[in-house]
Amino acid sequence: MSPGAEPIRIIRGPGGEVEAEGRFDSLAADILRHAGFLFEPALRGHWIRLPFDMGRDWENQHATWTAEMLTAARYRVHLALDLRPGAPESSRPLTPAMTAQAPPGRRPRR
Repeated sequence: MSPGAEPIRIIRGPGGEVEAEGRFDSLAADILRHAGFLFEPALRGHWIRLPFDMGRDWENQHATWTAEMLTAARYRVHLALDLRPGAPESSRPLTPAMTAQAPPGRRPRR
């Protein structure tokens, strides 16, 4: 990812769906897929979104987890404020994760 590149934006779309927008290389696309994002064919490329009707809490957790993984991989990420679980009014920037973490709802292996 080049330093001047636009950030990957993770937002809640007009229909309530969680979408990812921006330019993605293969690593960013793999991270999005790993986090549960679907790549649907569209007229102008791909529509990248989380599955529908999983509930706001699940969507917020996965959107935040995705943003943390992308940030840890040194991508610039903009996560919409309404997607941060428990703190929709928070404007603090994401900090890179220093250790691998299990996805939300999954227990880590021992």
